[in-house]
Amino acid sequence: MENEFLQTEEAIVAMLKTVYDPEIPVNVYDLGMVYNIDVDEKNDVKIDMTLTAPNCPAADYIVEDVREKVESVHGLEC
Repeated sequence: MENEFLQTEEAIVAMLKTVYDPEIPVNVYDLGMVYNIDVDEKNDVKIDMTLTAPNCPAADYIVEDVREKVESVHGLEC
């Protein structure tokens, strides 16, 4: 079970590394914007993250991109 969780977490991180703030050419994971990733027994995912600025104009785009890409990992729901 632990190995399956680690594989799922690695897949989520890999997808997060494809999400970029459009103003900065660095992905949200490597920028340190992701604080925590939780996957429960029902494969529901909760990601605690921040944005680069309180009034980030790309906030909606970034959050939607994270949601779509993490949901593309087989069997997960955001």
